[in-house]
Amino acid sequence: MDAVPIADALAHRRIAITGATGFVGTALVERLLRCVPDCELILLVRDGQRTPAARRTQREILKNDAFDRLRATHGDDFDDAVGGRITTIAGDVTVDGLGLGAADRAAFGTADVIIHSAAAVSFDSPLDSAVQINLLGPTRIADLCNEMAITPHLVAVSTCYVAGNRRGRAPEALVSAGPFDVGIDWRSEVRATERVRSDLDAESRAPERLRGFRAAARAEIGAAGAPALASKTEDLRRSWVTDELVTAGRARAASVGWPDAYAFTKALGEQALTDVKGDVPVSIVRPSIIESALAEPEPGWIRGFRMAEPVIISFAKGLLKEFPGVPEGTVDVIPVDLVVAALIAVAAQGPDRAPAITQVASGDVNPLEYRTLVDNVTGWFTRNPLYDPKGQPILVPEWRFPGRGRVQKQLDQAKKVLETSERVLQALPLRGRQAEFTAQLEEKRLEVERALDYVELYGLYTECEAIYQVDNLLSIHDSMTADDRRTFNIDPRTIDWIEYVNEIHLPSIVQHARVKTTPGPSRSTDRMERMRRQVLDPKRHVAAFDLENTLIASNVVESFSWLATRRLDTAERARYVLRTLAEAPGLLRLDRQDRTDFLRHFYRRYENAPVEQIEHDAREMLSQLIMTKAFPEGLRRVRRHRELGHRTVLITGALDFAVAGLAPLFDEIVAAEMTVRPDGTLSGEMSTVPPTGEARAQILADWCEAEGFDISNSVAYADSSSDLPLFDAVGFPVAVNPETRLSAIARKRGWLVENWEKAAGGPRPLLPIGELMGERERRRRFA
Repeated sequence: MDAVPIADALAHRRIAITGATGFVGTALVERLLRCVPDCELILLVRDGQRTPAARRTQREILKNDAFDRLRATHGDDFDDAVGGRITTIAGDVTVDGLGLGAADRAAFGTADVIIHSAAAVSFDSPLDSAVQINLLGPTRIADLCNEMAITPHLVAVSTCYVAGNRRGRAPEALVSAGPFDVGIDWRSEVRATERVRSDLDAESRAPERLRGFRAAARAEIGAAGAPALASKTEDLRRSWVTDELVTAGRARAASVGWPDAYAFTKALGEQALTDVKGDVPVSIVRPSIIESALAEPEPGWIRGFRMAEPVIISFAKGLLKEFPGVPEGTVDVIPVDLVVAALIAVAAQGPDRAPAITQVASGDVNPLEYRTLVDNVTGWFTRNPLYDPKGQPILVPEWRFPGRGRVQKQLDQAKKVLETSERVLQALPLRGRQAEFTAQLEEKRLEVERALDYVELYGLYTECEAIYQVDNLLSIHDSMTADDRRTFNIDPRTIDWIEYVNEIHLPSIVQHARVKTTPGPSRSTDRMERMRRQVLDPKRHVAAFDLENTLIASNVVESFSWLATRRLDTAERARYVLRTLAEAPGLLRLDRQDRTDFLRHFYRRYENAPVEQIEHDAREMLSQLIMTKAFPEGLRRVRRHRELGHRTVLITGALDFAVAGLAPLFDEIVAAEMTVRPDGTLSGEMSTVPPTGEARAQILADWCEAEGFDISNSVAYADSSSDLPLFDAVGFPVAVNPETRLSAIARKRGWLVENWEKAAGGPRPLLPIGELMGERERRRRFA
């Protein structure tokens, strides 16, 4: 029987695709549109939280650089040419019936072929998520087809690693037959996973657990206010449940001979699909480790990092000096374009001719030895080193092949050292560039944790000694026309591994990793300058400023001390200083726990102070303390915002009389206020909630609404993690001289960081003591 060209076999066919926003799915959509010109596609895409499915198709699929060739071919007609062949339906493989509405269900029912590539591909997916997508996803498609009485050819993407941790030959056989079967009932696994999920969720709500999450939240974000603390606590609770489900997945998979939950649930998914398929014809395609493209849509094309990339980049950055593996073992890698071509070829074979199982792998006919891969990676990064932030080349270490236990032990030790160092530094009152070191330390710890994850996740794959047979794949190849063999290359024997690794894969992943590849200082300063231009864009509406440690190197304790000692004699001053120094640790601790409680507690000291006297002394304090401790760059920034037409607002926990002299700088000042007794003395009690934490964010939001400004188009400057609610409220946060917690958060979130200093040559008094007054004035002092 003469071979039918693939384009002809699939002409006028409607092909439904799941997982089109993923790595394989995107490449599959592109290849079908370009190489099978008369087919139509039905893309099942999940609605995003804010983005409907149809828009996701445009943004996440068609705008990908995989479509550059098609875009060049069609030019301005690209959208019409491509859009006319695509129907997007909103659906979700984790929902029974795929969550399809009536119209989308009708469209799904017209499919001649379904290529199911949606999967939880992460090797550390939570067990419940992997079960819902990898195990039950294929069965939901088959169930819907049977319910609708349709029999499209279902081509399901699985993985070669359903073979588990086995050595030697792994044939193209059903997972529920022969050496693959270990007597597991997939329905029982689904029920057990639901119980595990429920039990972990219940455990996460136990009082002891909740207290731990609360303490961890406070340690991370400090005195950011009750709502922020509650939100962070809940995030940590959910993360704990997820992490435990990841652990449960690894443990269950390992107990029955699979490397991880991904391979385990894919194997059970094959069993389940075989059980429930009914009249639906099914073909299963099993790729090995899918990596960047050999040639299509262009050499090196990749979407997202796969398995090998994080390990390779960590090695090139000097983080991983060794990695477990068998040097003479095979790393079974297959480029994505060969996988896509195999899927299309199997679909073109049709349900009558396509094999039940087709493995797409290289180890059987064109093996890549682990040592060969390591030698080539080492040589490439020796010739093309990455550079550290100071612009120095990173020398790649000599790679060794130890066992996983040894590498894990080394990384665990490094992690403990970094954690201890972090805790020590976070307890110190560091700011600005000093606090930046703590943030860098945290980043280093996270890198070590990632490396540890790589060893735990991927070590089994580099130690795997299974050889995946590809007899069915080669039979399909032999049946193809000569033109199809060129257009839809599925032959692993055509890969020159030395060329692929050195000329295609490594250049591609370095480009996508966005690592430093040139000497000279890091260009992070350029990034900060770009962010600074965004902050100072005339389009901004409002610039809100904190005061203490943001515009001045002072705080409420210093202001009170200056005022309180203004009218004390030398002996009384000495006693005051000693008493305040003794109280300092407790005050610092209270401030870190809750800024509002600290201010209420500390401001009690103003009780009985004469208002007239305080206001008089505060005017002198402005010039003698506050302005001498001001950051000139900060004051220039306030003026710059005003020049640009932005409204400037000072929101501070300092008392109103202490900052009244700053009114010419701002359009609005919101400060703490204290009630005044009928006799003209301060009560020591606040008249309103101090503007700190979430109250500060609400004050700015209310003010912007009243004045007709958009808070999301506004800027906020502050120094502490207690200001997180304010930062979250605006569109452009700026961390100024940040303390350790905020420095780490700003680094993670990519915020602009400014390190402003006091003017050189200004007074540097050791203690904030008010200028000594004459005897007559001293008699008027307040208690």
